[in-house]
Formats: sequence, C-alpha cells, structure tokens
Amino acid sequence: MVSKIITPSSIDASGTASSSTFLRGDGAWAVPSDNGKVLQVLNATSTTETVMNNNTWVDVGITLAITPSAISSKVLITANASGCGKATNNTYLELRLLKDATVLAVIEQRGGYTADTSANKVGTISTSYLDSPSTTSATTYKLQGRSGSNNAYAQVGDSNPTHTITLMEISG
Repeated sequence: MVSKIITPSSIDASGTASSSTFLRGDGAWAVPSDNGKVLQVLNATSTTETVMNNNTWVDVGITLAITPSAISSKVLITANASGCGKATNNTYLELRLLKDATVLAVIEQRGGYTADTSANKVGTISTSYLDSPSTTSATTYKLQGRSGSNNAYAQVGDSNPTHTITLMEISG
C-alpha cells in the first residue's frame, strides 16, 4: 500500500486555505457561517400564583426581555407554567405567549375543563416557539392567562409553583 500526504497546496481548489477556512464539498475554501450559533441565553423563574376569575387576559408572572444582537437573529422561547388548571365552577384555563403586545401563540385553550364544578389541576403546561423579532431593541416575552368564563376561578401556580422562561438568541 502506498500512502500519500495531501497538503492544502496540493488540492485543486479555489479560495485561500487558512486556519479560519474549511474546504467545502465543491472544492472551494470558505469561512464557516455563524448561522445557528447560540449568541446568548437568558433564564428567569417565578413563584407567582395567579388566580383569574373572569375572561380578561392577565400576566401570570412569567416574563423576560432580550436584546438581540442582530436584526437577522432568531429567539427560541421555552416557557413552563406549573400548577395550572381550574379551581372552581364550570370553567377552564387559557394561556397564550406574547412578544411585547403581539400574541405569538395560544398554548392552552381548555386547561382543566371537566364540565362540572370540581377543581381540576393539569399540572405543568409548557411551550416552545421560534420567533424572528427583526430588531435589535429590547423585546419582552411573557405568558398571559384567563378563565374561560366569568365568576369562575382558573389559576397558574398552586402548591409552591416554579415557573420558568428561557430565551436563546440564535444567529441567523
């Protein structure tokens, strides 16, 4: 068997070989892209208990702001709300994810619904969402909740809750 040492200068390729480039499959030397690189990670926790007794949306204590470093960045949001469900009457919990004042997603529409007056806790409700904020200004992400009917109690946070929200800026 004959072995041969291949060096960058012996490769028929375009571009310049260096410690900051790689050889692509098409035979060109290129600088690696930063697309998909995690640029920053922020996390917050809350032990807030929020009880809602009407169908008006309210913040449930899971809020965090991030300032993206580039217009092309994406933000991956993961949020967990614990102790969720209904506390009384024939109602249910609704939860949604917002970016500033814009609704990004409704993540729960009928949490704890049982069609009767008993309490029903569904435990932790989680979501993840990939957003393209297209800004380098501070952007706030949060969860809001409400009861599905007036004068009936739904809640987020029961029995020593711990809610979390994590924001990851990913280069685009």
